[in-house]
Amino acid sequence: MSGDAALRTIEEVHVAPLGYEFDRIREPVLEYGADTLYLLGDPESERTAYHDRLESELADRGVTVHARTVDLDDVYDVLGEITTIADRYDDDIVRVNVSSGPKLAAVGAALACMATDASGYHVHPESGSHPVEETPRTEGMAVAEQLPSYPLETPTADQVQVLDYVESSTDAAYTPKKSDLIAFAEENDLAFMTRADPANEKAKFALLNNRIVDPLTEQGYLRIESVGRTKQVSLTDTGRNALRAFRHKLPESGG
Repeated sequence: MSGDAALRTIEEVHVAPLGYEFDRIREPVLEYGADTLYLLGDPESERTAYHDRLESELADRGVTVHARTVDLDDVYDVLGEITTIADRYDDDIVRVNVSSGPKLAAVGAALACMATDASGYHVHPESGSHPVEETPRTEGMAVAEQLPSYPLETPTADQVQVLDYVESSTDAAYTPKKSDLIAFAEENDLAFMTRADPANEKAKFALLNNRIVDPLTEQGYLRIESVGRTKQVSLTDTGRNALRAFRHKLPESGG
């Protein structure tokens, strides 16, 4: 049997923002038989004794636990980390716990599921417990309810590369023009340009507008300003956040 035809093991990967929870993270990991768990932790939050116990108990049950430093109060930081993990395990099963962290982390986790093939789930606890500094916020697991999937339109790999180019090329002295974007696309063999192989400069500008500039402007990611006879291109705050969220689409991003 050739290497391409050989069977491979499908890995079950879970992702959970690390709030003041224990059972709501542990129980679905064990119930689903997860192989790997990514815990997203806020660098500003102190780890509790039960956080350490959570990792230890899951490791003893054969679960590989990875810790990732994420700002749980930043939707785009959570979104970007989870989309990167989902991209790394594109051929596996990825489930995201949207109930284990603070509210903004839940929003980022839910959006990440919309932007990828990852499945989100919400864990309903059996009871609550306080104070959270000493014991987890809740206890037990009544049920882990899978969330419905709502597809989210995300920028293409070419569009993300253009966003990255605009950000890296913009400074106090210079703002890139549409002609710069065309040169960048040709130098880096962006698919939208190489596949169409436009015959002249007019066709190149039309292609750039149709595939890159117009969609990104409509989504609020790019700002176009007329300066003389040129069109200067810059990122909006939304565009910067989109770049953070989908940076894993850049070539050799390392995931």
